[in-house]
Amino acid sequence: MTIWYAEHGAGEPVVLLHSTAADSGMWQGQVEALAERFRVITVDLRGYGRTPYRAEAPYSDAADVAEVLAGLGVRRAALVGSSGGTRVALELAAAGLADRLVLLNPVAGVPPTSDVRAYWSEEGRLLEAGDLDGAAGLTVRTLLGPHAPAAARERLAAMQRNAYELQLAADPEPEQVETELTPAAIGVPALVVVGAHDLEWFLRCARHLAGELPQGRLVELDWAGHLPALERPEEIARLLLDYL
Repeated sequence: MTIWYAEHGAGEPVVLLHSTAADSGMWQGQVEALAERFRVITVDLRGYGRTPYRAEAPYSDAADVAEVLAGLGVRRAALVGSSGGTRVALELAAAGLADRLVLLNPVAGVPPTSDVRAYWSEEGRLLEAGDLDGAAGLTVRTLLGPHAPAAARERLAAMQRNAYELQLAADPEPEQVETELTPAAIGVPALVVVGAHDLEWFLRCARHLAGELPQGRLVELDWAGHLPALERPEEIARLLLDYL
Protein backbone atom coordinates (compact mmCIF):
# COMPACT_ATOMS: atom_id res chain seq x y z
CA MET A 1 0.00 0.00 0.00
CA THR A 2 1.26 3.47 -0.86
CA ILE A 3 0.53 5.92 1.92
CA TRP A 4 -0.94 9.36 1.19
CA TYR A 5 1.61 12.01 0.28
CA ALA A 6 1.84 15.48 -1.25
CA GLU A 7 4.56 17.54 -2.90
CA HIS A 8 5.16 21.29 -2.75
CA GLY A 9 7.81 23.46 -4.42
CA ALA A 10 11.01 22.46 -6.18
CA GLY A 11 14.66 21.99 -5.31
CA GLU A 12 16.47 19.64 -2.96
CA PRO A 13 13.99 17.26 -1.27
CA VAL A 14 12.85 17.74 2.31
CA VAL A 15 10.56 15.14 3.88
CA LEU A 16 8.33 16.11 6.83
CA LEU A 17 7.39 13.22 9.14
CA HIS A 18 4.56 13.94 11.56
CA SER A 19 4.11 13.17 15.23
CA THR A 20 2.02 10.15 16.16
CA ALA A 21 -0.34 12.53 17.94
CA ALA A 22 -1.05 14.37 14.68
CA ASP A 23 -0.80 13.95 10.89
CA SER A 24 0.78 15.84 8.00
CA GLY A 25 -1.47 18.80 8.81
CA MET A 26 0.85 19.67 11.70
CA TRP A 27 3.29 21.09 9.12
CA GLN A 28 0.88 23.64 7.62
CA GLY A 29 2.85 26.45 9.21
CA GLN A 30 6.13 25.38 7.58
CA VAL A 31 5.27 23.97 4.14
CA GLU A 32 4.80 27.25 2.29
CA ALA A 33 8.02 28.81 3.58
CA LEU A 34 10.06 25.67 2.89
CA ALA A 35 8.56 25.20 -0.58
CA GLU A 36 10.03 28.52 -1.70
CA ARG A 37 13.46 26.86 -1.63
CA PHE A 38 12.91 23.10 -1.45
CA ARG A 39 10.89 20.21 -2.85
CA VAL A 40 8.79 19.49 0.23
CA ILE A 41 7.21 16.05 0.65
CA THR A 42 4.61 15.44 3.34
CA VAL A 43 3.10 12.05 4.21
CA ASP A 44 0.36 10.58 6.35
CA LEU A 45 1.55 7.37 7.98
CA ARG A 46 -0.87 4.45 8.26
CA GLY A 47 -3.70 5.26 10.63
CA TYR A 48 -3.25 9.03 10.37
CA GLY A 49 -4.77 11.78 8.27
CA ARG A 50 -5.75 10.43 4.86
CA THR A 51 -4.10 7.01 5.09
CA PRO A 52 -6.23 4.09 6.33
CA TYR A 53 -5.03 1.81 9.08
CA ARG A 54 -4.68 -1.53 7.34
CA ALA A 55 -1.99 -3.93 6.16
CA GLU A 56 -2.03 -7.41 4.68
CA ALA A 57 1.26 -8.30 6.40
CA PRO A 58 3.53 -6.81 9.08
CA TYR A 59 4.55 -3.37 7.91
CA SER A 60 7.06 -0.62 8.66
CA ASP A 61 6.40 3.13 8.56
CA ALA A 62 9.95 3.66 7.35
CA ALA A 63 9.45 1.15 4.53
CA ASP A 64 6.22 2.92 3.54
CA VAL A 65 8.01 6.26 3.31
CA ALA A 66 10.94 4.68 1.45
CA GLU A 67 8.44 3.32 -1.10
CA VAL A 68 7.01 6.80 -1.62
CA LEU A 69 10.48 8.30 -2.06
CA ALA A 70 11.49 5.60 -4.54
CA GLY A 71 8.35 6.27 -6.55
CA LEU A 72 9.23 9.97 -6.65
CA GLY A 73 12.81 9.28 -7.69
CA VAL A 74 14.25 10.62 -4.43
CA ARG A 75 17.42 8.79 -3.41
CA ARG A 76 18.37 10.97 -0.42
CA ALA A 77 16.62 13.81 1.36
CA ALA A 78 16.71 16.05 4.39
CA LEU A 79 14.41 14.34 6.89
CA VAL A 80 12.48 16.37 9.46
CA GLY A 81 10.67 14.35 12.11
CA SER A 82 8.48 15.28 15.05
CA SER A 83 8.13 13.00 18.10
CA GLY A 84 7.17 9.53 16.80
CA GLY A 85 8.14 10.68 13.31
CA THR A 86 11.74 10.97 14.47
CA ARG A 87 11.88 7.18 14.77
CA VAL A 88 10.89 6.92 11.10
CA ALA A 89 13.51 9.51 10.16
CA LEU A 90 16.23 7.61 12.01
CA GLU A 91 15.30 4.29 10.38
CA LEU A 92 15.44 5.94 6.95
CA ALA A 93 18.77 7.53 7.82
CA ALA A 94 20.14 4.15 8.91
CA ALA A 95 19.11 2.83 5.49
CA GLY A 96 21.14 5.55 3.78
CA LEU A 97 18.23 7.75 2.64
CA ALA A 98 19.12 10.90 4.62
CA ASP A 99 21.66 13.61 3.93
CA ARG A 100 20.74 15.44 7.15
CA LEU A 101 18.24 15.24 9.99
CA VAL A 102 16.11 17.55 12.10
CA LEU A 103 14.60 15.72 15.07
CA LEU A 104 11.98 17.69 16.99
CA ASN A 105 11.26 16.37 20.49
CA PRO A 106 12.41 12.86 19.58
CA VAL A 107 11.81 9.44 21.05
CA ALA A 108 14.86 7.34 21.89
CA GLY A 109 15.96 4.31 23.87
CA VAL A 110 15.49 5.86 27.30
CA PRO A 111 13.37 4.25 30.06
CA PRO A 112 9.95 5.95 30.34
CA THR A 113 9.59 8.41 33.20
CA SER A 114 6.64 8.59 35.58
CA ASP A 115 5.03 11.57 33.81
CA VAL A 116 4.87 9.90 30.40
CA ARG A 117 3.68 6.64 31.97
CA ALA A 118 0.85 8.54 33.67
CA TYR A 119 -0.10 10.17 30.36
CA TRP A 120 -0.14 6.86 28.49
CA SER A 121 -2.16 5.21 31.27
CA GLU A 122 -4.83 7.92 31.38
CA GLU A 123 -5.03 8.05 27.58
CA GLY A 124 -5.58 4.29 27.50
CA ARG A 125 -8.27 4.51 30.18
CA LEU A 126 -10.18 7.19 28.28
CA LEU A 127 -9.97 5.28 25.01
CA GLU A 128 -11.13 2.09 26.70
CA ALA A 129 -14.13 4.04 27.97
CA GLY A 130 -14.85 5.32 24.45
CA ASP A 131 -14.12 8.93 25.38
CA LEU A 132 -12.21 10.01 22.28
CA ASP A 133 -12.77 13.70 22.93
CA GLY A 134 -11.46 13.31 26.46
CA ALA A 135 -8.36 11.47 25.25
CA ALA A 136 -7.71 14.08 22.56
CA GLY A 137 -8.12 16.85 25.14
CA LEU A 138 -5.63 15.08 27.40
CA THR A 139 -3.12 14.99 24.54
CA VAL A 140 -3.56 18.71 23.92
CA ARG A 141 -3.08 19.60 27.59
CA THR A 142 -0.09 17.30 27.96
CA LEU A 143 1.84 17.94 24.78
CA LEU A 144 1.36 21.60 23.90
CA GLY A 145 3.35 24.21 25.75
CA PRO A 146 1.82 27.08 27.74
CA HIS A 147 2.18 29.58 24.88
CA ALA A 148 0.38 27.52 22.23
CA PRO A 149 -2.51 29.49 20.66
CA ALA A 150 -6.10 28.27 20.71
CA ALA A 151 -5.99 27.45 17.00
CA ALA A 152 -3.08 25.04 17.58
CA ARG A 153 -4.99 23.35 20.41
CA GLU A 154 -8.07 22.91 18.24
CA ARG A 155 -6.02 21.61 15.32
CA LEU A 156 -4.15 19.07 17.43
CA ALA A 157 -7.37 17.83 19.03
CA ALA A 158 -8.91 17.26 15.59
CA MET A 159 -5.87 15.42 14.23
CA GLN A 160 -5.54 13.26 17.33
CA ARG A 161 -9.25 12.37 17.37
CA ASN A 162 -9.14 11.42 13.69
CA ALA A 163 -6.17 9.12 14.37
CA TYR A 164 -8.04 7.47 17.24
CA GLU A 165 -11.04 6.85 14.97
CA LEU A 166 -8.94 5.35 12.18
CA GLN A 167 -6.98 3.10 14.50
CA LEU A 168 -9.88 1.92 16.67
CA ALA A 169 -11.87 1.00 13.56
CA ALA A 170 -9.14 -1.30 12.24
CA ASP A 171 -10.17 -4.96 12.13
CA PRO A 172 -7.86 -6.75 12.27
CA GLU A 173 -5.31 -4.38 13.76
CA PRO A 174 -2.16 -4.29 11.60
CA GLU A 175 1.15 -5.50 12.96
CA GLN A 176 3.94 -2.96 12.83
CA VAL A 177 7.65 -3.81 12.88
CA GLU A 178 10.62 -1.57 13.66
CA THR A 179 14.27 -1.92 12.79
CA GLU A 180 16.78 -1.96 15.63
CA LEU A 181 18.65 1.33 15.62
CA THR A 182 22.23 2.24 16.47
CA PRO A 183 22.33 6.07 16.52
CA ALA A 184 26.12 6.05 16.79
CA ALA A 185 26.24 4.55 13.28
CA ILE A 186 24.15 7.34 11.69
CA GLY A 187 26.83 9.67 10.40
CA VAL A 188 24.87 12.59 8.97
CA PRO A 189 24.41 16.08 10.45
CA ALA A 190 21.54 16.03 12.93
CA LEU A 191 19.84 18.91 14.71
CA VAL A 192 17.98 17.70 17.80
CA VAL A 193 15.37 20.14 19.13
CA VAL A 194 13.49 19.91 22.44
CA GLY A 195 11.09 22.16 24.31
CA ALA A 196 11.74 23.16 27.92
CA HIS A 197 8.06 22.56 28.77
CA ASP A 198 8.01 19.01 27.38
CA LEU A 199 7.63 15.91 29.53
CA GLU A 200 10.78 14.81 31.31
CA TRP A 201 11.00 11.63 29.21
CA PHE A 202 11.23 13.57 25.94
CA LEU A 203 13.82 15.91 27.42
CA ARG A 204 15.94 12.91 28.37
CA CYS A 205 15.40 11.31 24.96
CA ALA A 206 16.58 14.45 23.16
CA ARG A 207 19.68 14.88 25.28
CA HIS A 208 20.53 11.19 24.99
CA LEU A 209 20.07 11.13 21.21
CA ALA A 210 22.07 14.32 20.63
CA GLY A 211 24.92 12.72 22.53
CA GLU A 212 24.72 9.42 20.65
CA LEU A 213 24.56 10.79 17.11
CA PRO A 214 28.12 11.47 15.83
CA GLN A 215 27.09 14.80 14.30
CA GLY A 216 24.26 15.60 16.69
CA ARG A 217 23.65 19.11 17.99
CA LEU A 218 21.07 19.93 20.66
CA VAL A 219 18.89 23.05 20.71
CA GLU A 220 16.53 23.67 23.63
CA LEU A 221 13.60 26.05 23.12
CA ASP A 222 12.68 27.76 26.37
CA TRP A 223 9.12 28.53 25.19
CA ALA A 224 8.15 25.18 23.69
CA GLY A 225 6.28 22.09 24.73
CA HIS A 226 6.26 18.86 22.75
CA LEU A 227 5.04 20.18 19.38
CA PRO A 228 6.79 23.47 18.63
CA ALA A 229 5.88 23.29 14.93
CA LEU A 230 2.26 23.85 16.00
CA GLU A 231 3.02 26.20 18.88
CA ARG A 232 5.09 28.80 16.97
CA PRO A 233 4.92 27.82 13.28
CA GLU A 234 6.85 30.78 11.89
CA GLU A 235 9.69 30.37 14.36
CA ILE A 236 10.10 26.70 13.50
CA ALA A 237 9.94 27.53 9.79
CA ARG A 238 12.85 29.93 10.29
CA LEU A 239 14.77 27.35 12.31
CA LEU A 240 14.34 24.76 9.55
CA LEU A 241 15.31 27.19 6.79
CA ASP A 242 18.40 28.30 8.68
CA TYR A 243 19.55 24.73 9.27
CA LEU A 244 18.62 23.19 5.92
